[in-house]
Amino acid sequence: MSTHALDLTRQEWEEGDRLLEAETPDRRRYEQLLAQVEVVTAELRRRVGGTYTLAQLVAAYGSADTWARQAVADRAPGPGWPRDLSLVLAAAFHAYQRGASDYAS
Repeated sequence: MSTHALDLTRQEWEEGDRLLEAETPDRRRYEQLLAQVEVVTAELRRRVGGTYTLAQLVAAYGSADTWARQAVADRAPGPGWPRDLSLVLAAAFHAYQRGASDYAS
């Protein structure tokens, strides 16, 4: 994986996290989004494990839409949740990247 591709993906994750934090004034919506992020993070942990690299995380991100959609639908759906899935995915991956063996902010 190229450094450029990794940087672009990490920027996408950072934007998702920024958008999530922008929802804090609407406490109910923010808590709903956090619950969805937690579901995606738990599923990510199950799929990627506890030891991984950023490249492995980026690879998981490429197919995450399918499994994350199912996980959120099963465990944390809320009003209009499908439209928030990309934000939820990006925020979850943004947080999870910190555990990568090659993570550097």
